[in-house]
Amino acid sequence: MTKAEVSELPHDAWVLVADGEKALFLRNVTDGEDPFLEVVRKKEQENPSDYDQSANRPGRMHDTGVGQRSAVDDTDWHELAKERFADELAEMLYKRAHRGDFGKIVLVAPPKVLGELRKKIHQEVAQKVIGEVPKTLTNHPVDEIEDQVKADLAGA
Repeated sequence: MTKAEVSELPHDAWVLVADGEKALFLRNVTDGEDPFLEVVRKKEQENPSDYDQSANRPGRMHDTGVGQRSAVDDTDWHELAKERFADELAEMLYKRAHRGDFGKIVLVAPPKVLGELRKKIHQEVAQKVIGEVPKTLTNHPVDEIEDQVKADLAGA
């Protein structure tokens, strides 16, 4: 679901702005015509580059030919940490939804992260998703996030 189900951000709706390492939980304290988002919570994961996380060179294995060896792909620790972060976010969203902290939420994340979240969020959270914005906005100021979410929900 990349097209919004609503045309504006309702009062008290939440907006999750995330990428593979950072998440910003925001709440609309005004109406949909002129949303004003306040920060509810920030979450960051320390995720060094794959090179910094790898302990040694990729392994090698013998091929069928005489004296031939091939490299074996090493685990991409950086990418694995991003997937685990999506798991953490899905769990946090479930706990918050179950407690009744939000009734409606818009998910804002790069397409790949959005796809991971979509796979991992609980049905209770999925029912509260009123829109998705497939963009990277984690390093943008809150007022720019407000404008972007408003524009995307309006279908601009």
